[in-house]
Amino acid sequence: MASHLRYLTRPQMACLQATSIGLRASIPVLPLSRCFSTTSPALDWLTPKFMEKSKSPKGRPHVATGGSSRGTTVVWGDYGLRMKDHDRRLPASSLKIAEETIKRRLRGMNYTLYKRVSANIGVYTKGNEQRMGKGKGKFDYWTARVGVSRVVFELKGDIHEKIAREAFRLAGHKLPGLWEFVNKGDPPVVGITKLGNGVTLESLKRARRNPPLGTNVTSNPPTTTSSSPDASQ
Repeated sequence: MASHLRYLTRPQMACLQATSIGLRASIPVLPLSRCFSTTSPALDWLTPKFMEKSKSPKGRPHVATGGSSRGTTVVWGDYGLRMKDHDRRLPASSLKIAEETIKRRLRGMNYTLYKRVSANIGVYTKGNEQRMGKGKGKFDYWTARVGVSRVVFELKGDIHEKIAREAFRLAGHKLPGLWEFVNKGDPPVVGITKLGNGVTLESLKRARRNPPLGTNVTSNPPTTTSSSPDASQ
């Protein structure tokens, strides 16, 4: 292109510049806008964002040794669905069915559903009649480790308590284990013991057996004295 423009005279170059200026004036100048979104997509609570670097062992839900009531109360919503009997692993398929059951029951109503757990633990299985060894197996499905008395779903909106109770009852039938309906403001739970009515976390940590008689009076416990051979004779 530069070789062709070299043979053009100065008047011809001026004509080309005037034409290009006229085209620029006729074309409207639009502000610079991006055709893609810079915000990250919403994460799915039933599937982690990245695959596991190492295969997860079966394990059990973590429970604090000294006792903890974290995750046993309703935080954002007005009503909640809480596990009642025992800790277990909840498959992502069961959690999805429970969510769809709640949405189907509350169709057409103004509400917000909060999920308090995430299925981020991989389950790996092997075929039947396989010899021992040869690795852990292939990926099967995602699951969530849910401890006892843990709130899984929370509901908030212009919904009557009876309707929310019915929706959570239907969802509890789709999940393994026993479930209970809780309201906002209900006392927390440590293990399977509900706090309140004189039961506190300090009282649960206190020793259940009373100390032997006399040990709380004397600073040093009594010691047994060995008898001498002369005294025995």
